[in-house]
Amino acid sequence: MALKIVADLCTACGDCEPECPTTSIKAKKGVYVIDAESCTECEGDFDKPQCVKLCPIDDCIIPLAA
Repeated sequence: MALKIVADLCTACGDCEPECPTTSIKAKKGVYVIDAESCTECEGDFDKPQCVKLCPIDDCIIPLAA
């Protein structure tokens, strides 16, 4: 499973990028995006995805639809 950032809600604060243990989060065109291929939702590293924990905007980072 992976997460995605809702571009319309992202404020590009950058809080999530340095905390991602898989370096799956990168800036793109003024907002941040998550590489679904490398995102693990922090399983094995943390109890909760760090990007979700740190993001100041509710529901900005959500599960990627299958």
